[in-house]
Amino acid sequence: MSQEQISIIIILAGVFIFFLWGRWRYDVVAFSALMISVLTGVIDAESAFNGFSHPAVITVAAVLVISSGLAVSGVIDRIAHIVVPPLKNLFFQISIMSSFSAILSAMMNNVAALALLMPATIDSAKKVKRSPALLLMPLSFASILGGLITLIGTPPNIVIAHYRESVAGEPFSMFDFSPVGIAVAAVGIFFLGTVGWRFLPKDRQSKSATDDLYDIDDYVAECSAPEGSAAIGKTVKDIDDIADKCDVRIAGLIKNGRRILRLSRTRIIEENDIFILKTGPKELDDFAHKLGLEIKGGEYDSSLFSNDDVALSEAVVSADSRIIGRKIGEIRLKSRSALNLLGVSRQGQNINHQLHQLIFQAGDILLLQGDNDSMTKSMDRLGLLPLAGRGINMGKRKHAGIAVLLLAGAIGAAATGLTSLTISLAIAALGMVLFNIIPLRDLYNTIDWPVIVLVGSMIPIGGALETTGTTDLIASGILSVADGNSAFFVMAILFIVTMTLSDLMNNVATAVMMAPIAVSMAESLNSNPDAFLMAVAVSSSCAFLTPIGHKNNALIMGPGGYKFGDYWRMGLPLEVIITIVALPMIALVWPL
Repeated sequence: MSQEQISIIIILAGVFIFFLWGRWRYDVVAFSALMISVLTGVIDAESAFNGFSHPAVITVAAVLVISSGLAVSGVIDRIAHIVVPPLKNLFFQISIMSSFSAILSAMMNNVAALALLMPATIDSAKKVKRSPALLLMPLSFASILGGLITLIGTPPNIVIAHYRESVAGEPFSMFDFSPVGIAVAAVGIFFLGTVGWRFLPKDRQSKSATDDLYDIDDYVAECSAPEGSAAIGKTVKDIDDIADKCDVRIAGLIKNGRRILRLSRTRIIEENDIFILKTGPKELDDFAHKLGLEIKGGEYDSSLFSNDDVALSEAVVSADSRIIGRKIGEIRLKSRSALNLLGVSRQGQNINHQLHQLIFQAGDILLLQGDNDSMTKSMDRLGLLPLAGRGINMGKRKHAGIAVLLLAGAIGAAATGLTSLTISLAIAALGMVLFNIIPLRDLYNTIDWPVIVLVGSMIPIGGALETTGTTDLIASGILSVADGNSAFFVMAILFIVTMTLSDLMNNVATAVMMAPIAVSMAESLNSNPDAFLMAVAVSSSCAFLTPIGHKNNALIMGPGGYKFGDYWRMGLPLEVIITIVALPMIALVWPL
């Protein structure tokens, strides 16, 4: 084993460990690995950033822009509530909802598809008094399965397609993934609707993670500032700092009998102003004592927190939200975003105390108070996804048909050989901007930059696996274990290993690392490399055992009230079924 091979193996081991640890985001880990590879001489400095100009990176970015265009045009919103009906029969509800999720994910990024369908699904569950947990995990799993059907459904397919071009001279086309993907998705959705949901723990099947967020033990109290109160002359921001220390949330003011919920942080408190507070009895007493306030009493009523201008909204922290790992004080939620945090639910448990000390995590549900006009934009900027329908943007309705035509045109142009899929998707993304479906000011916000950095960083590392001969070394090791067995058996080992890695680390990174190993194994067996690449494409996207394997799984964790250990209960039998179905289908469509 050469020095370069030892170095790249150590670097990849480090990538795996840090992905599993989860302390650093995956794009930081990947870019750090790229820089270490350059410093150790595994990758030439001149070619270090070639990955960022790779067609796969452009394709992923274009798909994200197009997906956002479909979302803001309102076309999905109008369909979602029709195809996610509040049915009493759980099998039909899961089957219809999951099927639409899979179809939608085949045509757009599967994370975006889930984000669009989640509010309608939660609303549907509430209407039939059913726990959202019964629907959200099948919805997430189905969106992942749907991504297997086409090239643009999931980033690993894009990576595999373009890697094939480097070894065979031609990439996989848009629908090369469809025969295997459709078979796997159909069987997987049938499993989810019939018995899959039964694997969830009983308490998850009967409880909603969001209902109790509005129905909490804390209550609303009114405290007035009498003559001599220390609050008089201070700004709302000054009072906020004291309130945080006392674990009190200021929801509004009553001045001269008029309720003010849209609070300026620079407003000066005057004599006889009345605070509307959300807190507990002990905390209220401490806060009133420090400022010399008179407690007027009160009881919980969520209507006190909202009016025509100010609303309450539930939102989930997305996997790439900028607030992850930070405290509320660090993001200056009130001053920068005009949002007031009233409560948090994490894995089904409500957190209403010491919110100023809380470190946000992906999947947290936040109960927010804010301006009706700016709340959606503020949540978008922070990477928060609403759990109630946003409603159709009336100004964009006329663009719904254009958005669909742009996507259809891109697919048609690529399918007929008029141009490459990357070029056609890039043109469609440009069309989303030119037709003002996506305003130019919002264009770069539609792109998931951590994914772009991840793909751009991992491609050169995957190339280094080949140039150093490490792929042949790893392939030889696997083949020695499977010595004397058929190519089908070896492909099955590759499939299971890749699927296991994808459950523990990012699926794009898994695809980048396993693709060259798959080709090396196929060549050693004089077998069809396409079959082995397709095995990697399917298995790298099938991450169902943990919430960290796929963004969709992390996204539903809070709204579904799931625990870390809930995923494997439904995910393990699903992965077994996928393995049983996918391998023969791959061998049939891509003969070994």
